[in-house]
Amino acid sequence: MPGAVIDRGDTRIVLDARLGEGGMGIVWRAWRFHAPGTPRGAEPPEPIALKVLRPAANKHEEVRAFFLNEAEALRRLSHPNIVRFIDLFECGGSLALAMEYVDGDTLEAVIARHVARARIAGPGAALPGMPFRRAWYYFQQLLGALAATHALGIVHRDVKPSNILIRRDGIVKLTDYGIARLTHLDALVERPDLAPGTGAYMSPEQVLSRPLDGRSDLYSAAIVLFEMLCGRPPFHAEDKSEFMVRQEQVHTHPPPIRTFLIQAPPVLDALFMRALAKDPAIRFANAIEMGTAFRQALGIPDTPEWRAQADIAREANAPPDATKGDRIQTLRDFLVQRYKTLAMMTA
Repeated sequence: MPGAVIDRGDTRIVLDARLGEGGMGIVWRAWRFHAPGTPRGAEPPEPIALKVLRPAANKHEEVRAFFLNEAEALRRLSHPNIVRFIDLFECGGSLALAMEYVDGDTLEAVIARHVARARIAGPGAALPGMPFRRAWYYFQQLLGALAATHALGIVHRDVKPSNILIRRDGIVKLTDYGIARLTHLDALVERPDLAPGTGAYMSPEQVLSRPLDGRSDLYSAAIVLFEMLCGRPPFHAEDKSEFMVRQEQVHTHPPPIRTFLIQAPPVLDALFMRALAKDPAIRFANAIEMGTAFRQALGIPDTPEWRAQADIAREANAPPDATKGDRIQTLRDFLVQRYKTLAMMTA
Protein backbone atom coordinates (compact mmCIF):
# COMPACT_ATOMS: atom_id res chain seq x y z
CA MET A 1 0.00 0.00 0.00
CA PRO A 2 1.19 3.62 -0.48
CA GLY A 3 3.72 4.63 2.14
CA ALA A 4 4.93 1.07 2.76
CA VAL A 5 8.70 0.83 3.25
CA ILE A 6 10.91 -1.97 1.94
CA ASP A 7 14.31 -2.18 3.62
CA ARG A 8 17.05 -3.36 1.25
CA GLY A 9 19.95 -2.73 3.60
CA ASP A 10 21.87 0.04 1.85
CA THR A 11 18.64 1.38 0.32
CA ARG A 12 15.01 1.82 1.31
CA ILE A 13 12.12 1.73 -1.13
CA VAL A 14 8.95 3.68 -0.30
CA LEU A 15 5.81 2.89 -2.31
CA ASP A 16 4.10 5.95 -3.74
CA ALA A 17 1.25 5.18 -6.15
CA ARG A 18 -0.07 2.37 -8.34
CA LEU A 19 0.88 2.73 -12.00
CA GLY A 20 -1.06 -0.31 -13.17
CA GLU A 21 -2.19 -3.78 -12.22
CA GLY A 22 -3.36 -7.06 -13.68
CA GLY A 23 -4.14 -10.59 -12.64
CA MET A 24 -0.47 -11.41 -12.15
CA GLY A 25 0.85 -8.36 -10.34
CA ILE A 26 0.93 -4.67 -9.52
CA VAL A 27 3.30 -1.99 -10.78
CA TRP A 28 4.08 0.79 -8.32
CA ARG A 29 5.81 4.09 -8.60
CA ALA A 30 8.20 4.15 -5.66
CA TRP A 31 11.12 6.15 -4.28
CA ARG A 32 14.53 4.66 -3.64
CA PHE A 33 16.51 6.23 -0.81
CA HIS A 34 20.22 5.51 -0.32
CA ALA A 35 21.37 5.03 3.28
CA PRO A 36 23.69 7.70 4.76
CA GLY A 37 27.31 6.60 4.92
CA THR A 38 27.07 4.36 1.83
CA PRO A 39 28.85 5.25 -1.43
CA ARG A 40 25.61 6.72 -2.82
CA GLY A 41 24.33 8.10 0.48
CA ALA A 42 24.60 11.73 -0.63
CA GLU A 43 22.47 11.18 -3.74
CA PRO A 44 18.84 12.38 -3.74
CA PRO A 45 16.07 9.76 -3.78
CA GLU A 46 15.21 8.44 -7.24
CA PRO A 47 11.81 7.41 -8.61
CA ILE A 48 11.61 3.78 -9.70
CA ALA A 49 8.98 1.39 -11.04
CA LEU A 50 8.42 -1.65 -8.83
CA LYS A 51 6.65 -4.67 -10.30
CA VAL A 52 5.39 -7.04 -7.59
CA LEU A 53 3.81 -10.45 -8.23
CA ARG A 54 0.53 -11.13 -6.49
CA PRO A 55 0.81 -13.91 -3.84
CA ALA A 56 -1.45 -16.24 -5.85
CA ALA A 57 0.59 -15.73 -9.03
CA ASN A 58 3.83 -16.13 -7.12
CA LYS A 59 2.86 -19.74 -6.37
CA HIS A 60 2.85 -20.69 -10.06
CA GLU A 61 6.28 -21.80 -11.25
CA GLU A 62 5.55 -20.76 -14.84
CA VAL A 63 4.60 -17.22 -13.81
CA ARG A 64 7.71 -16.98 -11.64
CA ALA A 65 9.77 -18.21 -14.59
CA PHE A 66 8.39 -15.41 -16.80
CA PHE A 67 9.11 -12.89 -14.08
CA LEU A 68 12.67 -14.13 -13.51
CA ASN A 69 13.16 -14.22 -17.27
CA GLU A 70 12.28 -10.53 -17.51
CA ALA A 71 14.70 -9.69 -14.72
CA GLU A 72 17.51 -11.67 -16.36
CA ALA A 73 16.88 -10.03 -19.74
CA LEU A 74 16.95 -6.53 -18.27
CA ARG A 75 20.01 -7.35 -16.16
CA ARG A 76 21.94 -8.24 -19.31
CA LEU A 77 20.71 -5.29 -21.36
CA SER A 78 22.16 -1.82 -20.94
CA HIS A 79 20.88 0.53 -23.63
CA PRO A 80 19.47 4.07 -23.55
CA ASN A 81 16.28 2.86 -25.26
CA ILE A 82 15.59 -0.05 -22.87
CA VAL A 83 14.27 0.35 -19.33
CA ARG A 84 17.11 -0.10 -16.83
CA PHE A 85 17.25 -3.01 -14.39
CA ILE A 86 17.76 -1.94 -10.75
CA ASP A 87 17.09 -4.87 -8.42
CA LEU A 88 15.31 -8.20 -7.98
CA PHE A 89 14.24 -9.45 -4.55
CA GLU A 90 11.55 -11.15 -2.50
CA CYS A 91 8.98 -8.81 -0.96
CA GLY A 92 6.47 -10.24 1.51
CA GLY A 93 6.88 -13.68 0.00
CA SER A 94 6.50 -12.45 -3.61
CA LEU A 95 9.04 -11.58 -6.27
CA ALA A 96 9.61 -7.87 -6.89
CA LEU A 97 11.46 -6.30 -9.82
CA ALA A 98 12.74 -2.73 -9.49
CA MET A 99 13.24 -0.90 -12.79
CA GLU A 100 13.81 2.56 -14.15
CA TYR A 101 10.73 4.77 -13.82
CA VAL A 102 9.74 6.34 -17.14
CA ASP A 103 7.84 9.62 -16.84
CA GLY A 104 5.82 9.86 -20.03
CA ASP A 105 3.27 8.05 -22.19
CA THR A 106 3.04 4.78 -24.05
CA LEU A 107 3.43 4.90 -27.82
CA GLU A 108 -0.11 3.52 -27.89
CA ALA A 109 -1.37 6.74 -26.27
CA VAL A 110 0.73 8.91 -28.59
CA ILE A 111 -0.68 7.16 -31.67
CA ALA A 112 -4.22 7.54 -30.29
CA ARG A 113 -3.74 11.32 -30.01
CA HIS A 114 -2.63 11.55 -33.65
CA VAL A 115 -5.63 9.45 -34.72
CA ALA A 116 -8.00 11.67 -32.73
CA ARG A 117 -6.58 14.82 -34.35
CA ALA A 118 -7.01 13.27 -37.81
CA ARG A 119 -10.64 12.42 -37.09
CA ILE A 120 -11.36 15.93 -35.87
CA ALA A 121 -9.72 17.42 -38.97
CA GLY A 122 -11.82 15.23 -41.24
CA PRO A 123 -11.03 12.99 -44.25
CA GLY A 124 -8.18 14.25 -46.41
CA ALA A 125 -7.37 17.17 -44.11
CA ALA A 126 -4.63 15.43 -42.11
CA LEU A 127 -2.43 12.37 -42.12
CA PRO A 128 -4.17 9.33 -40.54
CA GLY A 129 -1.22 8.85 -38.18
CA MET A 130 2.14 10.48 -37.54
CA PRO A 131 4.23 12.48 -39.97
CA PHE A 132 7.02 10.41 -41.55
CA ARG A 133 9.86 12.09 -39.67
CA ARG A 134 8.19 11.81 -36.28
CA ALA A 135 7.50 8.10 -36.89
CA TRP A 136 11.14 7.56 -37.92
CA TYR A 137 12.32 9.39 -34.80
CA TYR A 138 10.51 6.85 -32.58
CA PHE A 139 11.12 3.88 -34.87
CA GLN A 140 14.90 4.24 -35.01
CA GLN A 141 15.09 4.22 -31.22
CA LEU A 142 12.95 1.07 -31.09
CA LEU A 143 15.17 -0.60 -33.69
CA GLY A 144 18.27 0.39 -31.75
CA ALA A 145 16.84 -1.30 -28.65
CA LEU A 146 16.02 -4.43 -30.66
CA ALA A 147 19.44 -4.51 -32.33
CA ALA A 148 21.14 -4.62 -28.91
CA THR A 149 18.57 -7.12 -27.60
CA HIS A 150 19.15 -9.50 -30.50
CA ALA A 151 22.94 -9.11 -30.27
CA LEU A 152 22.72 -10.69 -26.82
CA GLY A 153 20.62 -13.60 -28.07
CA ILE A 154 17.34 -12.33 -26.62
CA VAL A 155 14.00 -12.24 -28.47
CA HIS A 156 11.48 -9.84 -26.90
CA ARG A 157 8.34 -11.54 -28.30
CA ASP A 158 5.91 -8.79 -27.28
CA VAL A 159 6.86 -5.68 -29.28
CA LYS A 160 3.76 -3.47 -29.44
CA PRO A 161 2.89 0.21 -28.82
CA SER A 162 1.78 -0.36 -25.21
CA ASN A 163 5.23 -1.80 -24.40
CA ILE A 164 7.05 1.20 -25.89
CA LEU A 165 7.31 4.17 -23.53
CA ILE A 166 7.96 7.73 -24.69
CA ARG A 167 9.69 9.80 -22.05
CA ARG A 168 8.70 13.48 -21.81
CA ASP A 169 12.08 14.50 -23.24
CA GLY A 170 11.54 12.30 -26.32
CA ILE A 171 13.59 9.25 -25.33
CA VAL A 172 11.98 5.93 -26.29
CA LYS A 173 12.14 3.03 -23.80
CA LEU A 174 11.28 -0.56 -24.70
CA THR A 175 9.84 -2.41 -21.71
CA ASP A 176 8.06 -5.60 -20.61
CA TYR A 177 10.51 -8.39 -21.35
CA GLY A 178 8.36 -10.80 -19.35
CA ILE A 179 7.85 -13.27 -22.20
CA ALA A 180 11.23 -12.69 -23.80
CA ARG A 181 13.12 -15.80 -24.82
CA LEU A 182 16.76 -16.01 -23.81
CA THR A 183 18.52 -18.52 -25.99
CA HIS A 184 20.66 -19.79 -23.11
CA LEU A 185 17.66 -20.60 -20.89
CA ASP A 186 15.86 -23.93 -21.18
CA ALA A 187 12.95 -23.05 -18.90
CA LEU A 188 11.06 -21.12 -21.56
CA VAL A 189 11.14 -23.44 -24.55
CA GLU A 190 8.25 -22.71 -26.93
CA ARG A 191 5.07 -24.56 -26.00
CA PRO A 192 2.24 -25.11 -28.49
CA ASP A 193 -0.39 -24.58 -25.79
CA LEU A 194 1.06 -21.26 -24.62
CA ALA A 195 1.94 -19.03 -27.62
CA PRO A 196 2.13 -15.82 -25.54
CA GLY A 197 1.76 -12.48 -27.25
CA THR A 198 -0.77 -10.05 -28.68
CA GLY A 199 -2.40 -11.21 -31.92
CA ALA A 200 -2.32 -7.89 -33.78
CA TYR A 201 1.49 -7.75 -33.44
CA MET A 202 2.54 -11.43 -33.46
CA SER A 203 4.61 -12.92 -36.25
CA PRO A 204 3.19 -15.97 -38.07
CA GLU A 205 5.83 -18.24 -36.54
CA GLN A 206 4.95 -16.97 -33.06
CA VAL A 207 1.25 -17.69 -33.64
CA LEU A 208 2.22 -21.22 -34.70
CA SER A 209 4.52 -21.67 -31.67
CA ARG A 210 7.53 -22.28 -33.90
CA PRO A 211 11.11 -21.42 -32.91
CA LEU A 212 11.73 -17.68 -32.94
CA ASP A 213 14.67 -15.40 -33.60
CA GLY A 214 15.07 -11.64 -33.94
CA ARG A 215 13.18 -11.58 -37.23
CA SER A 216 9.97 -12.24 -35.29
CA ASP A 217 10.50 -9.02 -33.30
CA LEU A 218 11.24 -7.16 -36.54
CA TYR A 219 7.92 -8.34 -37.96
CA SER A 220 6.21 -6.88 -34.88
CA ALA A 221 8.24 -3.66 -35.17
CA ALA A 222 7.11 -3.27 -38.79
CA ILE A 223 3.50 -3.51 -37.62
CA VAL A 224 4.23 -0.80 -35.04
CA LEU A 225 5.63 1.46 -37.81
CA PHE A 226 2.61 0.70 -40.01
CA GLU A 227 0.34 1.74 -37.15
CA MET A 228 2.31 4.92 -36.46
CA LEU A 229 1.91 5.98 -40.09
CA CYS A 230 -1.65 4.76 -40.73
CA GLY A 231 -3.24 5.07 -37.30
CA ARG A 232 -4.09 1.36 -37.29
CA PRO A 233 -2.23 -1.95 -37.60
CA PRO A 234 -2.54 -3.94 -40.83
CA PHE A 235 -4.60 -6.63 -39.10
CA HIS A 236 -7.16 -4.70 -37.11
CA ALA A 237 -8.58 -6.33 -33.97
CA GLU A 238 -11.43 -3.86 -33.44
CA ASP A 239 -14.24 -6.06 -34.76
CA LYS A 240 -12.54 -9.48 -34.72
CA SER A 241 -11.68 -12.09 -32.14
CA GLU A 242 -8.10 -12.64 -31.03
CA PHE A 243 -8.20 -16.02 -32.78
CA MET A 244 -9.25 -14.44 -36.10
CA VAL A 245 -6.49 -11.83 -35.93
CA ARG A 246 -3.89 -14.53 -35.24
CA GLN A 247 -5.14 -16.51 -38.20
CA GLU A 248 -4.79 -13.45 -40.43
CA GLN A 249 -1.16 -13.12 -39.36
CA VAL A 250 -0.58 -16.64 -40.66
CA HIS A 251 -2.73 -16.74 -43.80
CA THR A 252 -3.61 -13.20 -44.99
CA HIS A 253 -1.34 -10.77 -46.79
CA PRO A 254 -1.32 -7.31 -45.17
CA PRO A 255 -3.10 -4.54 -47.08
CA PRO A 256 -0.87 -2.08 -48.98
CA ILE A 257 0.04 0.89 -46.80
CA ARG A 258 -1.28 3.25 -49.47
CA THR A 259 -4.76 1.84 -48.78
CA PHE A 260 -4.73 4.02 -45.66
CA LEU A 261 -1.93 6.50 -46.41
CA ILE A 262 -2.16 7.77 -49.98
CA GLN A 263 0.84 10.06 -49.39
CA ALA A 264 3.16 7.07 -48.92
CA PRO A 265 5.78 6.59 -51.65
CA PRO A 266 5.29 3.35 -53.65
CA VAL A 267 8.57 1.96 -52.33
CA LEU A 268 7.03 1.72 -48.85
CA ASP A 269 4.60 -0.93 -50.07
CA ALA A 270 7.52 -3.05 -51.24
CA LEU A 271 9.38 -2.57 -47.95
CA PHE A 272 6.37 -3.51 -45.84
CA MET A 273 5.77 -6.53 -48.07
CA ARG A 274 9.27 -7.72 -47.19
CA ALA A 275 9.13 -6.74 -43.52
CA LEU A 276 5.77 -8.50 -43.08
CA ALA A 277 6.57 -11.58 -45.15
CA LYS A 278 5.11 -14.80 -43.76
CA ASP A 279 8.46 -16.54 -44.26
CA PRO A 280 11.15 -15.13 -41.91
CA ALA A 281 13.83 -15.91 -44.51
CA ILE A 282 12.38 -13.21 -46.79
CA ARG A 283 12.42 -10.50 -44.10
CA PHE A 284 15.27 -8.18 -43.20
CA ALA A 285 18.12 -10.00 -41.47
CA ASN A 286 18.54 -7.54 -38.61
CA ALA A 287 17.20 -4.31 -37.13
CA ILE A 288 19.89 -2.05 -38.57
CA GLU A 289 19.42 -3.36 -42.11
CA MET A 290 15.67 -2.90 -41.80
CA GLY A 291 15.96 0.61 -40.39
CA THR A 292 18.39 1.73 -43.08
CA ALA A 293 16.03 0.51 -45.80
CA PHE A 294 13.05 2.43 -44.35
CA ARG A 295 15.16 5.53 -43.66
CA GLN A 296 16.26 5.67 -47.27
CA ALA A 297 12.72 5.03 -48.54
CA LEU A 298 11.41 7.93 -46.44
CA GLY A 299 14.11 10.19 -47.88
CA ILE A 300 15.75 10.79 -44.49
CA PRO A 301 19.53 11.31 -44.61
CA ASP A 302 21.96 9.19 -42.63
CA THR A 303 22.62 10.60 -39.17
CA PRO A 304 25.25 10.20 -36.42
CA GLU A 305 22.64 8.88 -33.97
CA TRP A 306 21.55 6.12 -36.36
CA ARG A 307 25.19 5.08 -36.90
CA ALA A 308 25.67 5.12 -33.12
CA GLN A 309 22.77 2.66 -32.71
CA ALA A 310 24.58 0.24 -35.02
CA ASP A 311 27.83 0.76 -33.09
CA ILE A 312 26.17 -0.04 -29.74
CA ALA A 313 24.66 -3.23 -31.18
CA ARG A 314 28.07 -4.35 -32.44
CA GLU A 315 29.72 -3.56 -29.10
CA ALA A 316 27.00 -5.40 -27.15
CA ASN A 317 28.27 -8.79 -28.30
CA ALA A 318 31.94 -7.92 -28.83
CA PRO A 319 34.64 -9.66 -26.74
CA PRO A 320 35.31 -7.72 -23.52
CA ASP A 321 38.35 -5.47 -23.34
CA ALA A 322 39.58 -2.65 -21.11
CA THR A 323 37.99 0.13 -23.16
CA LYS A 324 34.70 -1.48 -24.15
CA GLY A 325 32.72 -0.10 -21.19
CA ASP A 326 33.92 3.45 -21.80
CA ARG A 327 33.14 3.25 -25.52
CA ILE A 328 29.60 2.03 -24.92
CA GLN A 329 28.94 4.63 -22.22
CA THR A 330 30.14 7.38 -24.56
CA LEU A 331 27.79 6.12 -27.26
CA ARG A 332 24.88 5.92 -24.79
CA ASP A 333 25.44 9.48 -23.60
CA PHE A 334 25.72 10.71 -27.18
CA LEU A 335 22.42 9.05 -28.16
CA VAL A 336 20.52 10.51 -25.23
CA GLN A 337 21.72 14.03 -25.98
CA ARG A 338 21.00 13.71 -29.71
CA TYR A 339 17.50 12.36 -29.21
CA LYS A 340 16.65 15.03 -26.66
CA THR A 341 17.76 17.70 -29.15
CA LEU A 342 15.84 16.07 -32.01
CA ALA A 343 12.71 15.83 -29.86
CA MET A 344 12.61 19.62 -29.57
CA MET A 345 13.26 20.02 -33.29
CA THR A 346 10.54 17.57 -34.40
CA ALA A 347 7.88 18.46 -31.81
